[in-house]
Amino acid sequence: MPGQIPDPSVTAGSLPSLGPLAGISATTLTDKLRFGDFHDIGTMLSPLLFLDTLGKRPIVIKTERDEEEERRKRRREKNKVAAARCRNKKKERTDYLQKESERLEMLNSDLKAQIEELKLERQQLILMLNRHRPTCIVRTDSVKTPESEANPLLQQLEAK
Repeated sequence: MPGQIPDPSVTAGSLPSLGPLAGISATTLTDKLRFGDFHDIGTMLSPLLFLDTLGKRPIVIKTERDEEEERRKRRREKNKVAAARCRNKKKERTDYLQKESERLEMLNSDLKAQIEELKLERQQLILMLNRHRPTCIVRTDSVKTPESEANPLLQQLEAK
């Protein structure tokens, strides 16, 4: 009968086809229905809950929020892999440039040492040429020496 107060000893689980509401007393259920507190009951009576139990396998229904979260997760994972790859590539490039820099510095120092050796050899050859000139039987006017090479070393030797 409408308006009749339900028996508090009756629970929703004892009523047929109210499986998800089992354990809630009839008065609590009545009060929730009367005052419009459908939030808790709505989640228990959600059609998604019943869909899970119909088939042999549970049906997973993804919401847009779940799909967005999955996309974000995949994007983060791809970004993580790409960032690691970028860091490795940058490190390899830095190592290569460091080794190339060291190689070029060594080459530069070797070339500077070679320049110094060649300068010294040139000076010695000029000195030998200048010492040989006075005794040379070849006419000296036919052999011209550059002005800067003519006498500086010979003058230094004579001064000693």
